[in-house]
Amino acid sequence: MSEPAKSISHDDDHIGVGASLAELEDGFVPQASDRARPIPRISIQVFCENGPTADIVRIAAEDRRLAKAHVNVHMGGIEAAVIHYQQNPTPNLVVIESSLPRDHMLAELDRLAENCDPGTKVIVIGHMNDITLYRELLKRGVSEYLVEPVTPLDLMEAVSNIYNNPQTEPVGHVYAFIGAKGGVGSSTVCHNTAFALSEALKADVVIADMDLAFGTTALDFNQDPMQGIADALMSPERLDEVLLDRLLTKCSDHLSIFAAPVLLDREYDISVDGCDQVIDVVRQNVPYVAVDLPHTWTGWVKSVLLQADEVVITAVPDLANLRNAKGIIDLLSQSRRNDAKPRLVMNMTNMPKRPEISVKEFEAAVGLKAISVIDFDSETFGQAANNGQMIEELNAKSRAAVAFRDIALAISNRRDVQASKKTSGFAPLLEKLKLKL
Repeated sequence: MSEPAKSISHDDDHIGVGASLAELEDGFVPQASDRARPIPRISIQVFCENGPTADIVRIAAEDRRLAKAHVNVHMGGIEAAVIHYQQNPTPNLVVIESSLPRDHMLAELDRLAENCDPGTKVIVIGHMNDITLYRELLKRGVSEYLVEPVTPLDLMEAVSNIYNNPQTEPVGHVYAFIGAKGGVGSSTVCHNTAFALSEALKADVVIADMDLAFGTTALDFNQDPMQGIADALMSPERLDEVLLDRLLTKCSDHLSIFAAPVLLDREYDISVDGCDQVIDVVRQNVPYVAVDLPHTWTGWVKSVLLQADEVVITAVPDLANLRNAKGIIDLLSQSRRNDAKPRLVMNMTNMPKRPEISVKEFEAAVGLKAISVIDFDSETFGQAANNGQMIEELNAKSRAAVAFRDIALAISNRRDVQASKKTSGFAPLLEKLKLKL
């Protein structure tokens, strides 16, 4: 067995893992997508005692975070594992469920260790919240101890903590933006939100424009790149950190774009695997990736939506948008059971002389509350588009600029620290009272 994981924290009364003080001070609010990050290509063998635990493992194995891992589930618990590995090599990770008493469990683990390769890591799922047992397991090199009942997210988080080194930069977050209908402003929302994210967090953000024939990212940022995302998608196996740096176009201190070629002299056939490879390379090099998806339905578009950490759906308040948004939301809710629901942005609302579905009725019909409602403002958005500027660059005090900052903070699961530090209306009175004292 390997050395115990360093990310485990415990005290005399409780076993668990919590958010770091630095994360809390920085305004980071841990969510499901942050607790468990994507797992690399590893082999995992699980030995369960009970059917419900095996079902939990199977649910976790179908999750997007374990899409690259190869998971096998066996019954029989620790005793079956001992017998199995006397004849077979051990995988990267062994997960054992055991309800045995403390001394008996430790004795069986000692037997298991005799047949484990040095690099094999072990997670134990037990039924006793016993700190003495926990410490004995750590001494034996067990990476994590989970106490029943265990959820799929608990298991994924434990595996993630082992294989995502806390001493290195984490795998970047992928935000997928898609419109419920063509022409609803999804690209505008994507670009402005990504810009606001880079400015608010002072962190590197890459926008990947996946609309290869008609993408607007280069136009919106007033750029004319010679190379871009098509070069990577045509030969995804060649993409590495050096080539990525060459293909990206820098737009500000923290924002770069992976621009679309916008040429119609050839057809663009994107494979699911090629798309996944390109996004994986980008997310390994920057903390945030905003994927601007075209309004179309293909295997690779569906794959990006299912694999993304967050999905942002932009819609305008009409019937076609309502139908399409509900279809996307229902699909994602069914396929991403361990993830938060997608985010809904209502765009171009209150357009003069246009009959609209009210935002409340729209939200009730799709079963999702909008994280932002952006009013129709042709003057501001038109001027920004013609200038090749973001709304925040054109008018940082505009309502739309504030909306994009709010969306950025919402999808990154961070609160606005400055807002929380604003003084209340009673502050002047309190100050006067202090002076009198």
